[in-house]
Amino acid sequence: MPPASQPHALLRRLAMPLIHAALITFTALTMIPFAWMIAAAFKTREDFLRSIFLPAGDGFLGIAWDRLTVENFVRLFTELGIGRALLNSIFLASVTSLGATLCCAMGGYALAKYRYRARRPLTNLVLAALIIPGPLLLAPGYQLLYQLGLLDTYAGLILPALAPAFGVFLFRQAMLNSVPQELIEAARMDGAGEFRIFFTLVLPLVRPMVGAYLMITFLQTWNNFINPQVVLQSSELFPLSVAINSLRGMYGTDYGLIMSGTLVSIAPVMCLFLLLQKEFISGLTSGAVKG
Repeated sequence: MPPASQPHALLRRLAMPLIHAALITFTALTMIPFAWMIAAAFKTREDFLRSIFLPAGDGFLGIAWDRLTVENFVRLFTELGIGRALLNSIFLASVTSLGATLCCAMGGYALAKYRYRARRPLTNLVLAALIIPGPLLLAPGYQLLYQLGLLDTYAGLILPALAPAFGVFLFRQAMLNSVPQELIEAARMDGAGEFRIFFTLVLPLVRPMVGAYLMITFLQTWNNFINPQVVLQSSELFPLSVAINSLRGMYGTDYGLIMSGTLVSIAPVMCLFLLLQKEFISGLTSGAVKG
């Protein structure tokens, strides 16, 4: 090893423990709210304000394990009907994410690989739509849904979310980077139709972007709180985000019950992220801006 590189190697060896210590510290700070939420979900209403985390007692590690309870979860699924809201959220998030991913992939493919006169104006229109704040569209969107008779229906939530400008532009960039034009032309010369090319050739090449956008849309729909309150009026149609908000009482709030509902709401999306985390990371990097 050259003498000049020895100090750099020594600095790297000294810096790695400091970097690891900083990462462990920040990870612990990030996990504290989740630990508090999990502890609060299993505590009684009396113990909620007595201890920060688990109630103190004479049990193992100084914790009163016998005072922990699953009553909050039992009440959620038996008395408060949170199971129906959970199924509503799963249905809305699944249908919306699948439909939006397919429609955005088709739109991005058309903008990236087809040659037609309106291609550049349409691309500029998609870019212009990106800067429009979502809350500005609530009033005109509500009026349009009222005129179409889609209020208090799931279609009123799903249809407006099928082709957002962000998703179309994201897939356009992924198509430009990952799908060679020569490959498409070769498939056409072999007699493949446009739909066959799209589903059997193009989509597998942008699979990381498909996984990433599928998860982004699923999380966005799952956590959507404003639009369901605007579009839906029937309580049996409410998703989980609205149902958890309704757990707040007029004269008092059972925070343990709310924390257990929050824990139920984050479990499915956490599982989805663990399944698609590799596609999520590689999909975001594959959408780098080009051309």
